[in-house]
Amino acid sequence: MLNQKVKILIVEDDPDMAELICDLVEAEGWIPVTAPSAEAAQERMQHETVQLVLVDHNLPGLSGRAFAQRLRAQTDVGIVMVTAAGSATDRVLGLETAADDYVVKPFEPNELTARIKAVLRRTHPQLRHDRESEREQAPTALRLGEWAVDLGQRRAVCLADPTKTLTAAEFALLEILAETPNTPVSRAQILDRMGADSDRFVDRNVDVLVLRLRRKIERNPDLPRHIQTRRGRGYVLHTDDAGLVP
Repeated sequence: MLNQKVKILIVEDDPDMAELICDLVEAEGWIPVTAPSAEAAQERMQHETVQLVLVDHNLPGLSGRAFAQRLRAQTDVGIVMVTAAGSATDRVLGLETAADDYVVKPFEPNELTARIKAVLRRTHPQLRHDRESEREQAPTALRLGEWAVDLGQRRAVCLADPTKTLTAAEFALLEILAETPNTPVSRAQILDRMGADSDRFVDRNVDVLVLRLRRKIERNPDLPRHIQTRRGRGYVLHTDDAGLVP
């Protein structure tokens, strides 16, 4: 299989929804490309090679369905309609005219990513496009300042003070961020990966857990170097050179 990065075009005129979908796409190791209209998407596709298009139905100018029909006449790229138009008639029309799949807003993050993976498997079977391939490439031995982390052995050692330890929750958070280093992971994705019930383990709990981890691994938690915040996108892990736990 090729180890090619999957690029996904997100055609969405709502900035908040576009940002949310971008976060989901990046969390899976895919590359998001955005366009606020069908016309802008057509322009982007003249300069970008994408493997899948996520398109909203209700777009300014050319509708998402009309854009999908036009796109299907030109290419066999995977197309997933992501829209609030969720009646049975809307679904049938979307699938019959052009789309490979149809996701209705509001959607569960896992549902959207599962449908993207299913379409990619059908349209680009030669690509490695799921998060598992990203995990295979991610280093298992990390160096974070004074900490040496071996994800394979599930060990984190503070070289300056071996008595310091991480709790199970802190280590789980570090594992999640380390799966896709240098890529933001949203609070919702962290909650989902930790198997947390959103009714009792909410976004604020993620922030508290991040703060606890920073206090242990950062030289200056107020100016973090390893676990940084990306406003509106979540948290991103930056490592030093990989170093095995002694």
